Amino acid sequence: MKPVIELKDVSKEYRMDEIRVPVLHGINLKIVENDFASIMGPSGSGKSTLLHMVGALDRPTSGRILVGGTDLSKLSDSEIARMRGEKIGFVFQTFNLYPSLDVLGNVELPMMIMEKDKTERRKRAAELLELVGLKERMEHLPSQLSGGERQRVAIARALANEPSFILADEPTGNLDSKTGAEIMQIFKKLNAEGRTIVVVTHDINIASHSKRIIKIKDGRIAGDEKDGRMHVKK
Repeated sequence: MKPVIELKDVSKEYRMDEIRVPVLHGINLKIVENDFASIMGPSGSGKSTLLHMVGALDRPTSGRILVGGTDLSKLSDSEIARMRGEKIGFVFQTFNLYPSLDVLGNVELPMMIMEKDKTERRKRAAELLELVGLKERMEHLPSQLSGGERQRVAIARALANEPSFILADEPTGNLDSKTGAEIMQIFKKLNAEGRTIVVVTHDINIASHSKRIIKIKDGRIAGDEKDGRMHVKK
């Protein structure tokens, strides 16, 4: 399988005055086409920092990150921002929808930023909303939707620019367990259609929907389970 994103010996530390705070230590990780992986770990394990690295939201202190074979260290900030817009679809715990835009407008927004034709983006936004079961809610504002419906809008928006992969940060964290399971079923359907998905979660019930579980502990990969087989890092 062709790699979508690779982290090669990635470490990250933050500075607080004169104090160095190490967060990630020598992470080597490969996400391939049609992967459906969950990154799990307790609070403070480094999974949120790893999310930022995978999503090209932050640069490593050392090591290399490649997206579609392109080394991010060789790109400017503006080039990385454009790559995020084109290559990565983000889904967040708090939905991050614009309250003044209707559902259709929220899904159109990433395509507007990429300066796509108005007719083209309206057509695609409508198709994506039908895909996630919200065809009849296109003219509603986010405030008129349930939490599960808002997350469906966020998933449709993440797909807008046909990204190489979807990165979901605690996508069920603000939902009840039944609605959360329904959202994961959407991800499973998308993955079955060939899309690559990475979910960051602390919930084993949510992670169990994926094909691969990557466990993070103390800033290191502690295990990588594929198809029920756990490979423990020592």
